[in-house]
Amino acid sequence: MEELNFKVEKERAGGRLDKFLVGALRGRFSRSFIKKLVDDANVEIEGKVVCAHYKVCPGDSVNLKIPDPKPLELTPENIPLDVAYEDGDLLVINKQPGLTVHPAGPQLTGTLVNALLYHCKDLSGIGGVLRPGIVHRLDKDTSGFLVVAKNDKTHLNLSGQFKNRTAKRKYIALVKGIVQLDRGRIELPIARRKKDINKMGISFADTKKKNAITNYLVLKRFKDFTMLEVALETGRTHQIRVHLSHMGHAILGDRMYGSQRGIARQALHAKTLGFFHPATKKFMEFDSAIPRDMQDLIDRGKV
Repeated sequence: MEELNFKVEKERAGGRLDKFLVGALRGRFSRSFIKKLVDDANVEIEGKVVCAHYKVCPGDSVNLKIPDPKPLELTPENIPLDVAYEDGDLLVINKQPGLTVHPAGPQLTGTLVNALLYHCKDLSGIGGVLRPGIVHRLDKDTSGFLVVAKNDKTHLNLSGQFKNRTAKRKYIALVKGIVQLDRGRIELPIARRKKDINKMGISFADTKKKNAITNYLVLKRFKDFTMLEVALETGRTHQIRVHLSHMGHAILGDRMYGSQRGIARQALHAKTLGFFHPATKKFMEFDSAIPRDMQDLIDRGKV
């Protein structure tokens, strides 16, 4: 276990404890990781356990304990991966539909994380025991690019790019009906539905709602569906699926949000991914072909 001590200087007093520690550690750990350390009673001020929202005072002595990483209890599995790029810091995966990104609930096998543990031994631990290396995620039935971090420094840098919107993400979505406007911007808050915690929905009242922004461009209109290019400004859970469903154009095959027709899974593909490499500072961009099941729908021209 690593133990660190900090003294609160006058100019840094008055802010939240978790924010103070993020600054004191110079970005070594994310705020969510620090908050978890505080919630787990690994932080004391003047010998007393406090909450993450505690306002630090001038002269406070902050003691931080960083537990040793827990050994992973997941099984590496030889699941085929489409690796578009890999170096000592990161790898870019073109994820196939049907592959869950990380273990959750009773599912501890058959995920991208299990495949990654088999493929490479060096993964960032910031995501936690069940999400090593996972900087961002795609839904199980969404295909396309995601980036995986091999060390904590890379993980923090990439997470910052997604948060600050300097990373580039573009999706192809096939949606039911004819979208009338050639382009549009959807800015509606999203929250988890209280009656079904597995689903998200538009909510203005929920105190835990998060602002979400989705931009879309019509690429082609077919007989009874539309092909969109979708660009994210935020990355909320199910964001594209919820926003398009709310505007009356649910993604084809998305049984959860209102369209069961045309394809066996939601017709959503993370086609383009771009980011600045944390080590070289060079902008890297990856672009993939539309998957066969979605291309079949496009070739047919109708649902």
